[in-house]
Amino acid sequence: MPEGHTLRRLADDLDAAFTGHRVRVSSPQGRFAADAALLDGETLVGADSAGKHLFVEFPGDRFIHIHLGLIGTFDLHPGPAPEPVGQVRLRLQDEATYADLRGAIQCDLIGRDRHDHVIASLGPDPLRPDADPTRAWARIKRSHRPIGDLLLDQAVIAGVGNVYRAEVLFRHRMHPLRPGSTLRVGQFGSIWDDLVALMQEGVRTGRIDTVHTQHTPEAMGRPPRVDDHGGEVYVYRRTGQPCLVCGSRIRTAELAGRNLFWCPQCQPAFRSRAVR
Repeated sequence: MPEGHTLRRLADDLDAAFTGHRVRVSSPQGRFAADAALLDGETLVGADSAGKHLFVEFPGDRFIHIHLGLIGTFDLHPGPAPEPVGQVRLRLQDEATYADLRGAIQCDLIGRDRHDHVIASLGPDPLRPDADPTRAWARIKRSHRPIGDLLLDQAVIAGVGNVYRAEVLFRHRMHPLRPGSTLRVGQFGSIWDDLVALMQEGVRTGRIDTVHTQHTPEAMGRPPRVDDHGGEVYVYRRTGQPCLVCGSRIRTAELAGRNLFWCPQCQPAFRSRAVR
């Protein structure tokens, strides 16, 4: 599933291409046709994201609310637009650019109240300037759930997916099964700041790179990673491969239906020092 940096980058691209322009709005597939007709020919106000949600705003506090899900794509191309190919649920176009949405699990026309409710239901997004990390910390410090589970809970922190989850925990030498309530505020603050930096870089480059300079392929004399997710990472989808830091074999396990990845040497199991 696309992580938050993908949606932020997409919002920025849509903003740059269409904001202030009168756009044609259509649904070649037909599933969004009635709502598209209400927006067709209107001036696009702007695009924004919150976590893994995308909002395309039109006059009158109307928003197209999009969630890409596992396979959704929303691709921009230089115009003029050709005849649509495949299941295009939504097309936005002007004279210079067109954008086709395919495979999304959600594409709805909503009003301001629903827009605000969706954002209020999410945890702070590291990519939003209005993010308040103390909201996330208030939930984490009270929870006995594993930090690896909490980081994927969109009501705790919005926009973090499995790649950023695995990688930020490795970078902070934290086992993914460590209970949230055992973290110190400074540890959480460091993780949050790292997520902000990593995800901002992901917006800039369009890929997830998490390794420090000394662990890049060039610095280590190793081949670049080959994976359809792209990017240089420490543990994500590297099961059985040697850790780039210590050489131990990367491990994996399932937690709440998602795969965990960690290094047993760099991320040892947490042992409480509490006196019983």
